[in-house]
Amino acid sequence: MIALPNAKINIGLNVKFKRTDGFHEIETIMYPVSWCDVLEMMKGNEVAPVDTLLTTGLSLPIEKEQNLIEKAQQLFMSVHETERRYVHLHKQIPHGAGLGGGSSDAASALKLLAALSGKNIPLHRLREMAANLGSDCAFFIDNMPALATGRGEQLAPVEQKLKGHHIVILIPCISISTPWAYSKVIPKNPLVPLTKFYSFPVHQWRNVIFNDFEEPVFKEFPVIGEMKQYLYKSGAVYAAMSGSGSAVFGIFEKEVSVKKYRPEDMLWSGLIS
Repeated sequence: MIALPNAKINIGLNVKFKRTDGFHEIETIMYPVSWCDVLEMMKGNEVAPVDTLLTTGLSLPIEKEQNLIEKAQQLFMSVHETERRYVHLHKQIPHGAGLGGGSSDAASALKLLAALSGKNIPLHRLREMAANLGSDCAFFIDNMPALATGRGEQLAPVEQKLKGHHIVILIPCISISTPWAYSKVIPKNPLVPLTKFYSFPVHQWRNVIFNDFEEPVFKEFPVIGEMKQYLYKSGAVYAAMSGSGSAVFGIFEKEVSVKKYRPEDMLWSGLIS
């Protein structure tokens, strides 16, 4: 059985305050985009043993035990009496870019495990398991535009404002550590809720919707800020960094041809459906 775990972008990201549990209270709008990994899961055999997590494509700088797919399988088996599965992940969404690729892989793994088990597991149960794996994993269970609050696991649907727009994502060859980014950001509670600004026309977002991680990340890695301005100069109606970086994206009203900012970096573009 095969799934296509997709990436996400963040429309605004407010880091409001640090909680007593060590996490930060945030407010962001997560929006799915169609850039995907490929995840295959099936019953094991002699050629494909169940203790295998085969990865191809982009390299992952983590051990198997730290991979969220492996953690998803262990969590699922601890809740439901099912056998282990052979897993092959073809990685296309880069690690450490703020695009949620690892979280999406984990959420897709939970959905595949549920389907292969033959059990009728409600979506809210899968969301609960996903939230235990990572702050934004639960978003990828429903995979619809949503306001994310709490540490990112509390979700409420929002209007699909970007349908029909074109998106360009630039990914520098820089991996941003999320703990590092949180250690550098200065929390502040916004006076106006993000949903108010999200209701504005997309071309007005530039002056009212911001990502709190941009200031420390751009200071440490100026080229990422340069990439954001490059997208605006290329005609984007809105551009921002996704999550804690390092990817930046531009929203365009029609399809455009944007080149890489630097030859060594990555670029992905597509239509938002």
